Amino acid sequence: MTELEQARAGINEIDSKMAELWEKRMNLVVQVANYKKKNGMQVFDSSREQQVIDRCVQYIKNIDLQPYYVQFIQDLMDISKKYQHKLLEGAKIAYSGIEGAFANIAAKKIFPDGNLIPYQDFQSAYEAVENGECDVAVLPIENSFAGDVGQVTDLMFTGSLYVNGVYSLPVTQNLLAVKGATMDDIKTVISHPQALDQCATYIRGKGWETKSATNTARAAKQVADMNDKSVAAIASVETAELYGLDVLAEKINENSTNTTRFAVFSKVKENTINSEDYSTFIMMFVVKNESGSLVKALNVISDHGYNMRNVKSRPLKHSQWEYYFYVEAEGKISSTDGQAMIKDLSDKCQMLKVLGSYSV
Repeated sequence: MTELEQARAGINEIDSKMAELWEKRMNLVVQVANYKKKNGMQVFDSSREQQVIDRCVQYIKNIDLQPYYVQFIQDLMDISKKYQHKLLEGAKIAYSGIEGAFANIAAKKIFPDGNLIPYQDFQSAYEAVENGECDVAVLPIENSFAGDVGQVTDLMFTGSLYVNGVYSLPVTQNLLAVKGATMDDIKTVISHPQALDQCATYIRGKGWETKSATNTARAAKQVADMNDKSVAAIASVETAELYGLDVLAEKINENSTNTTRFAVFSKVKENTINSEDYSTFIMMFVVKNESGSLVKALNVISDHGYNMRNVKSRPLKHSQWEYYFYVEAEGKISSTDGQAMIKDLSDKCQMLKVLGSYSV
């Protein structure tokens, strides 16, 4: 046997062993895909991929080979992602609105392989996951200009679902009208109340009347169905394409950095005990009806070293002039100190609910 033949024989033997290990690895990928589906998680996780690369490259002692091994691992993970996408096809994703709504756009970006199911309102989409009709729901929780989405916040407080991801979607509002309409024709604009708020300065400058719709895409569809040149919608460019409308004006929202945050809701709470990725958590609580109770509760969170990024209150629906509080804070809630914080906070509250954790 020549030296070349010996080398090829050795490669063939290694390839056989690698194929066996690769198949075992891909069988574990099935478990990962099933877990992500159940917990409403994206296939792509950049921080996790970097952790894998950083760990694996240390196994290679020959420094000259390390860049090639990094590429090998990256290719392996790309194949894993393709397989996960195939496995996740058909996962049912609930959202509020119709095709072209910003929630629809967000859901497509988060779950490109999912089967997107539209619902008439936030509550219907949320309950679709609670009753098992859908695997997860993608709902807006806050807009950088118009503030929090109170209806969804209330669902988070009263419902049974967990938040395992929060994603930001830049929002650009555009003026849409039927074919042949001009700016001079427009007398009334229709859109979701938050979209109307985001474009209030522009609308006032034109002197137009406004009408509310349940979401921006429904407003666009309504304008298309009416076929009235005097009525325009405020919605996305994608919606104009869907319903055959002209874009009369682009980017009419007052704030050019307009962004909406969408949460992914599922019936299962992500286990973050061993994960370094989940750096922010959400919780809600009702304080005791005592003097200084809110300050004491917030001090507990602060004293344990957690930085509160978002604190807001909402009225309790069945208790006049009483409120519950929503907090997003930086840090691992699953850590030993996090669990101690929860215990201390529970002593200060009538009710405490941890909604989940997510990476930023």
